[in-house]
Amino acid sequence: MEKIKGVIVSGALRPDDRLPRENELAAGLGLSRNSLREAVGALSLIRITNVRRGDGTYVTSLAPSLLLKAPSFVVDFQRDDTALEFLAVRRILEPAAPAARIGEERLDTLAAQLDKLGDDPSVEDCVACDLEFHRGIVESAGNPVLCALLDGLSGPTTRARIRRGLTRENAVSRTLHEHRASLAALRERDAEAPRSWATVHLASVERWLRSGR
Repeated sequence: MEKIKGVIVSGALRPDDRLPRENELAAGLGLSRNSLREAVGALSLIRITNVRRGDGTYVTSLAPSLLLKAPSFVVDFQRDDTALEFLAVRRILEPAAPAARIGEERLDTLAAQLDKLGDDPSVEDCVACDLEFHRGIVESAGNPVLCALLDGLSGPTTRARIRRGLTRENAVSRTLHEHRASLAALRERDAEAPRSWATVHLASVERWLRSGR
């Protein structure tokens, strides 16, 4: 795996390039064909390579949204009691997104999502909308690495938010209020208020988790 990685990192193989034939690559890297096969299979699991049956093996696009799916797969196995750690990371990353870049079309989409949700949605619908709302803001920053990282961290925090909505009074209405306030600030091109609302929103979930409820 390290040898194949070295070839890609060196630029000898670039994104979307087809790997040489198995016997040629194995000889060039000083590997047995069985070892090469196992390495390529392992790299496929973490989306470095893509085996196309009947066509060969290719380097993937190596896009952050693709490569960072592997950590998100592992994150989903974390226990709910680790959600605090994930929330702490989200509190650092999410408010850092330059939300002031968001366009009017995206703002209209976010507003329509909130309107469609109504004033008394189910907890599950509210959390699903919450994820799309935050993702829409982060995507507007134009940083695919940040967006992919936050997507990967959402699993444990999503479960925590659903539990919070089921057990904490006014959790859903509070979430809707925070989203609408954040949207209004974005409309006014206030650079700081959306960051503050993102911090407040995540901090309220964190406080609930720390309370042991």
